[in-house]
Amino acid sequence: MPSRTWPDDTPASFQLLPGAADAPVILHVPHSSRVIPESVRDGIALDDRALELELDHITDSHTAEIAAAAVAAATVTPWRFVNQLSRLVIDPERFPDEREEMLAVGMGAVYTHTTHRERLRPPGADPRPLIEPYFHPYAEAMNAAVGERLAATGRVVVIDVHSYPTEPLPYELHGDGPRPPICLGTDDFHTPPELIALAQTAFAGFGGTGINSPFAGTYVPLKYYGKDPRVSALMIEIRRDTYMSEPGGAAGSGLTAIAAALAGLVDALSV
Repeated sequence: MPSRTWPDDTPASFQLLPGAADAPVILHVPHSSRVIPESVRDGIALDDRALELELDHITDSHTAEIAAAAVAAATVTPWRFVNQLSRLVIDPERFPDEREEMLAVGMGAVYTHTTHRERLRPPGADPRPLIEPYFHPYAEAMNAAVGERLAATGRVVVIDVHSYPTEPLPYELHGDGPRPPICLGTDDFHTPPELIALAQTAFAGFGGTGINSPFAGTYVPLKYYGKDPRVSALMIEIRRDTYMSEPGGAAGSGLTAIAAALAGLVDALSV
């Protein structure tokens, strides 16, 4: 699957796709794209072949398709917030400061290293030219989307749709733990037990779900993080061998089943 570049004047790096007026669920898809603007590509210290391989490993391939299929199957149409750019531009789920654990492996808001701990950007590269045009507008738009759903429904459930490789990659800080078909990432404040239980039921047919291994936590916009219990959140990490050819190949028949399970979770949360 080749990467793509956009002209520098492309207006939007994300897309908010409306759902039902009374839908409390937002499906967040942050890592599905391989698109890199030309100006960003110029600052990446990999040749074309190495970049394609890195995109195979780092991209949560087909997760936008999974979310779209879940939307089509759900009784109550959820909202979708989809990153249109590769996480090699910015990772919207990191912090742009020193709080982020993944800085230890060069994967903060702007990555400096690859999944195999090789240099992605030259030493001393300034992240600010990417933070200002890409990270901050994304965060502000997600804040606004959650606020609009709160105003409309009185509650919000952010479901973060990710995938992860069957075998651990060198950048993983906790890659020695269990790697179940479905990993549920949780937050002590924003993930109530009933949300976990609903997800476990929805994905029961895939051979087991795990909690916070190999990836932990979930995404909540900073405006609401740790402050507003009306915002609940859960990360769905799908092991890639359940629905696609690894590392960056085509989707298989498992995609339909995964999407149906996600739609079932959306419906259970929309009651």
